[in-house]
Amino acid sequence: MPLDLAWPVPFIINPQNLAIDAITAFVVSVLLAVMINAEAQAFAATFMGDARPSPKDRFHFNAFLHLDLLGTVCYLVGGFGWPRTMAIDAGKFKYPRLYMVLTRFAGPLANLILAGIGGSLVMIMKQFSWDSRVFLMVVGVNITTAVYSLIPLPPLAAGSLVYELLPRTQDSLRWSFLNAGPFAILALALLERIRGQGIFGYYLDPLIRAVFNYLVS
Repeated sequence: MPLDLAWPVPFIINPQNLAIDAITAFVVSVLLAVMINAEAQAFAATFMGDARPSPKDRFHFNAFLHLDLLGTVCYLVGGFGWPRTMAIDAGKFKYPRLYMVLTRFAGPLANLILAGIGGSLVMIMKQFSWDSRVFLMVVGVNITTAVYSLIPLPPLAAGSLVYELLPRTQDSLRWSFLNAGPFAILALALLERIRGQGIFGYYLDPLIRAVFNYLVS
């Protein structure tokens, strides 16, 4: 059965009803989601061949260094977002286009794994009647981050798939698609908030809630 939470899933900040505990849990969850997403991409890129002489520029586990301006604003507006784009040299990959897509999808996969760990902790805490609201938020934000990565616009994971499928001869189209993606996502998220009617959420939020309830129930 779905849990009776103090905040909805996906969680979106409501300026008219700010709850300090919910905002704090949300901020912590976003930092964790961004960090694990970016570090997973770095690990996948290194594993597939793009090793760096100084790995500290990737594996520093500092969430603040992984924050992207538009991605962070999107978290505040729409409840989802993305980390700063991880620099990857596809020329070091054996299969550049395939490995690049797999590397980008490693981020949302890591978010799902973290959500699963959080869900396990929630179930353990329920047995002892401990307050698990922070971990519930961690689960919700990471699932939201993972599921919204299915939007086919860069820098989200599915957007990288579309980008790699575009003809290499269309450099201007590829460049425009890559650079306009973040602004398009943020604009659509803002439009969704203003209209109060789901654009992404109509299709994705039911999936988020289904996965959430499965992990924590």
